[in-house]
Amino acid sequence: MAPVYLKKALRTSVTDSGETRAKVQSILNKIEEEGEVAVRRYAAEFDGYDGNLILTDDEIKAAAAKVPQKLRDDIRFAYDNVRRFAEAQKQSIVDFETEIVPGLVAGQKSIPCNAAGCYIPGGRYSHVASAIMTVTTAKVAGCKHISACSPPRPDVGIAPAIIYTADLCGADRILALGGVQGVAAMAFGLFGLPNADILVGPGNQFVAEAKRLLFGRLGIDMFAGPTDSLIIADNTADADIVAADLVGQAEHGYNSPVWLLTTDRTLAERVLDLVPKHIDGLPELNRENARAAWRDFAEVAVCDSREEVAATADEYAPEHLSVQANDLDWWLERLTCYGSLFLGEETTVAFGDKASGPNHVLPTSGAARYTGGLCVHKYMKIVTWQRSTREAAKSIAPATARISRLEGMEGHARTADVRLNKYFSEESFDLSAGDSK
Repeated sequence: MAPVYLKKALRTSVTDSGETRAKVQSILNKIEEEGEVAVRRYAAEFDGYDGNLILTDDEIKAAAAKVPQKLRDDIRFAYDNVRRFAEAQKQSIVDFETEIVPGLVAGQKSIPCNAAGCYIPGGRYSHVASAIMTVTTAKVAGCKHISACSPPRPDVGIAPAIIYTADLCGADRILALGGVQGVAAMAFGLFGLPNADILVGPGNQFVAEAKRLLFGRLGIDMFAGPTDSLIIADNTADADIVAADLVGQAEHGYNSPVWLLTTDRTLAERVLDLVPKHIDGLPELNRENARAAWRDFAEVAVCDSREEVAATADEYAPEHLSVQANDLDWWLERLTCYGSLFLGEETTVAFGDKASGPNHVLPTSGAARYTGGLCVHKYMKIVTWQRSTREAAKSIAPATARISRLEGMEGHARTADVRLNKYFSEESFDLSAGDSK
């Protein structure tokens, strides 16, 4: 049976438009052409800021002094958790070598990118968690240079908590820049920075589009759209906690989808009743975001079985997937498409968003079908190498020559021929393509 929807989305979230792309491309072109002059002009236009763009050591220390000790302790707690998890991830990648055939040894080696650029959303809120998630993982990966940029507030600059966090986590340079101009400054190596090899971090549609347009010239973590969350619940779930969790993720933005899949219609109806009450209790801006997201993008569906729930969840491929149901080990084994999985009532998505350890920069808009989130591995190139003896070439070279000629690549074939002629001049080999039918 198909899921029965008690609430369907009125709209589908859109992550890009032609107008956005054209505007971002124009800004990137201007910055690449004019350099720092254009960056300063856009900083004044879009950020309303004409202060120092590259923070000095004294400015970093002054910002840190403004951060209350209790907040510093919380930031360090989250940083330590993220760092420990990232270190464990790094240890899961091992360099190795293996003998493919006698005399031919091949191997794998992981090499960190030289320069990483981390975008940290700012403005109205201090997104310290994004600084922790992006800068810490780059540092653990072994990037030689880490730049971090964040939008400054007019006549104020970057929030002190963001500056403190980026510095604590290992940023080599901190830029008071937001939007496309911040991304471009890191990508193009302006203000004395090295050209970024990879750009990471969440941002608005302009930041996302800038990363999309720059992809290929450099790496990015992922193409990001509005954040989304799905909750799986059964008759053991607490409807009030489910409702609170849905609202907690809906407050991200007006177009942030939240979904509920359950095998219990009574639970679903109770959650539908409770969500508006939770929304009404939020501060004004959060309330406006959550109300719009719930009204336009949320869905609630009742499924016939837990297998149908799991299959439907895999179709959604959510960024965040929370399971508040019996037999958590079954769900862990069965579910396959999600950015990050949160098992049990005791494990809210907000833990992962802020402090628990696994990275919160995750695939959105169904991208979890084919990729995971930001991690140490994103900053590392997994490269291969090989070394052959002459004896190994005796078997590899003829096969290479014959396959190359079958494909019509005579130049390739002759690189094998020339080695056979040098190493085994007294022997004859069948190097023709043979029957290609």
